[in-house]
Order: sequence, then structure tokens, then C-alpha cells
Amino acid sequence: MLVDTEPERAARLRLGLEESGFSVVAVSSDAARLTELVRASQADIIVCDMDDPSRDSLESMRALHRDEPRPVVLFAGRAAPELMADALQAGVAAYVTEGLDPARVRPVLEMANMQFKAFHALREQLAQARATLAERETVDQAKRRMMREMRLTEPEAHKRLQRMAMERGAKMVDVARSVLAKI
Repeated sequence: MLVDTEPERAARLRLGLEESGFSVVAVSSDAARLTELVRASQADIIVCDMDDPSRDSLESMRALHRDEPRPVVLFAGRAAPELMADALQAGVAAYVTEGLDPARVRPVLEMANMQFKAFHALREQLAQARATLAERETVDQAKRRMMREMRLTEPEAHKRLQRMAMERGAKMVDVARSVLAKI
């Protein structure tokens, strides 16, 4: 998908993308409805060519990154560090300031796609690690409660939780939640 506020530049950019082997499935002159447009077009990569990305455009990219994550390549007219930082926080995978050279289109988009996939994989790993940590904390809270109320040692409380999980055919964390839910 191509987003460009200038129709003539958008036409040149579209030609450059198509000459590089990409299919442009949608063109928009406004990034305001980016998430909606991406959903409708099912675009794999979003290419934005903006002289000076506005706060609204960056906010739209942030919403896209949150709701419909896709690699976003931003060709910008300015290389201001604060603008680059804002773009990075909005989920932009590549921020290019030296214009669009047709010979560089494919490598830039491929690199942005790889960066996006690597970042997305790291986010998934982080989410899984947080979930695992939360489950361990729940089990530990249940063990502490059992230790306090039943006067068990930590290994005894752990074994009892394991046994309860096996008897119920449930995960240990689910049994721990039921122990914590009892008043």
C-alpha cells in the first residue's frame, strides 16, 4: 500500500515499486485512516512518502502497529532525530531520508520486512515470557498460601499442587488459581 500526499510523486513511487516487482494494492493521499485502509486492501507492506510526517500521521501508524501490525517504510524529507524517534515508536520499520532511488526500493522494503518480522518475533517472545512469569507467580502465591494455612514446607506445597493438577487433569496454574480463589 502506498501513502503519499502528492499525486504526481505517488505516481512515480508507484511506478518505482512496480518496476521493482511489487504490486501496489492501494494508494491513499492520507494516513488518517491507515488501519482501515490496510484491513480493506490486505497490504503486506505500507510505503509512506511524506515531506514532513505529521503527528496525526504518526499516530495513525501507531494505531496500525497496535491493531494490524505490518512493516511500514517511511520516506521522509527531514532527518530530524526527534521525528525519527517518534516514527520508531509508531512502529516504522525503516525511515529513509535520501529520497526514493528506484534501485534501492527492493532492498529497503525487504530489509524493513525482515526488521519487522524480527521485532514481531521478539514481541511475541516477550509476551510469552511475561505470561510464563505471571503463571509462576500465581503458583508461588498458591504455594505460600498453602504453606501458611496448612503448615506445609515449600516442597510439600509444590507436590500437593502437582498432585491436585494430575487428579483434575488440569494445569498447575489453573489449580493454583482455584486455591487462591478459595476464601
